[in-house]
Amino acid sequence: MSEFENEVKKAEHELEHQSLVPLTPQEEEFNQSLDDEFLGDWKMQAQEYQQKIQDAAVKARDFANDKFAQASDKFKELSSKDPKELVEDAKEYARKKPGQTILIAAAVGLVLGLLLPRGRK
Repeated sequence: MSEFENEVKKAEHELEHQSLVPLTPQEEEFNQSLDDEFLGDWKMQAQEYQQKIQDAAVKARDFANDKFAQASDKFKELSSKDPKELVEDAKEYARKKPGQTILIAAAVGLVLGLLLPRGRK
């Protein structure tokens, strides 16, 4: 008996000892049907998640388009006004809502501070 055949016999003995024996054709078919069923469930879940993601993307696009249209309308409205009129509107808003004015100024300052490069290094 060759060395290779001895190794094959040894491996078969170890497989039998560990209950890892080769499957019969019926057992293989049963395992394949279980795998197909399991993969089918995963495939269905993946398709459901894909649909949810597509729906969310459509909602996000519609929301962004709506907000862009609103911003565009505001920009057109502001560009048609005289700068003195804009200053007067801002002063009036600050008189009516001083707390919100401070918060808006702080937010604008923070954003500008993050966007503009700093002078010190």
